[in-house]
Amino acid sequence: MKRFVIAFTACLPTMSIFAAPIVPTDDGMTWRYKMTEETGEGFRIAGVTAEQDQLQLPVIYRRSGARDVDGKSLLAFEMHRGGLVTNTDLLNVDENGITCLARVDQNGEVTKLNPPQMIVPPLVKGTSWDYDTELGNAKVHQHGSVVAEEDVDLAAGKFRAFKIHIEQTEPGHMIEDRWFVKGVGIVKDVTTTRNDDGDLIKRVTLELQERPKVAPRPEVNTKKLSASVSKEAVGAAMNEIGGDAEKIYARWQGNGLRKGAKVRVVWIAQNIGDVAPPDYTIDEATTTATAPDSRGQFTLSRPEGGWAPGDYRVEFYLDDTLIDTVKVKILK
Repeated sequence: MKRFVIAFTACLPTMSIFAAPIVPTDDGMTWRYKMTEETGEGFRIAGVTAEQDQLQLPVIYRRSGARDVDGKSLLAFEMHRGGLVTNTDLLNVDENGITCLARVDQNGEVTKLNPPQMIVPPLVKGTSWDYDTELGNAKVHQHGSVVAEEDVDLAAGKFRAFKIHIEQTEPGHMIEDRWFVKGVGIVKDVTTTRNDDGDLIKRVTLELQERPKVAPRPEVNTKKLSASVSKEAVGAAMNEIGGDAEKIYARWQGNGLRKGAKVRVVWIAQNIGDVAPPDYTIDEATTTATAPDSRGQFTLSRPEGGWAPGDYRVEFYLDDTLIDTVKVKILK
């Protein structure tokens, strides 16, 4: 049976005038990560393989001003993923460590964490703590500790990092391993959630791609649905695809979708010569969103006679409203 799991994703730390400069905190300071998201076998849509359900995309974590919570000024850090701000973490640092006092979701709703959640404790091997709170009707229990100091080799460079291990047992099972470097921040984070039987629900890995630096705020997509087309389940979007492609994937990512929203994808041959009349509908499929950030893909396999070269388009509908159109040319 699936249980509700609260996964506290990586909050990157900040500092105050009363604490050591643990990480750079200039406004606009930006951390760029590669995110890999894997879904457990029993939690994929029927017929979807592990490769098809794996998601890889860049994630940006950025210092973006400050927010007042209960009269206390906290530095705001935005998480940008797929052109969306998925959450904003409101952080504080004092002599006891780095804490997250509140989190803002993608719809602007603020959740206060009482007591504040420890993100980075005093960086001494063996340091440990317990975190207990209630969110809504769910009790939360986590145990964290600094378990090691070890080398980490990433695209951003080689680091000597403190490994922080956090295990959540209520309201569901989650393990988060976090590698933190003084003066840099979190360089790697792996969050794994499982059900009561120990089966993998989801694993999300963040790996730092370059050292943090001040950068402009990424453009934020306000559309409810983001769309792309590719010859790969995971990879770059494409507007031209070779005729040797085995499959074509129409991929979508939700943003603040209502539960039960209908997502429909229509594959149209816009101009493929005498093979079919203009704007001929080849195929379509519909699915139901189960969460505000639901994502998915529809797959079209190469016909027995091969792809007809020409111009195609893929239309993405949300509750019968056309949200996005992606044009694709299939080459000879």
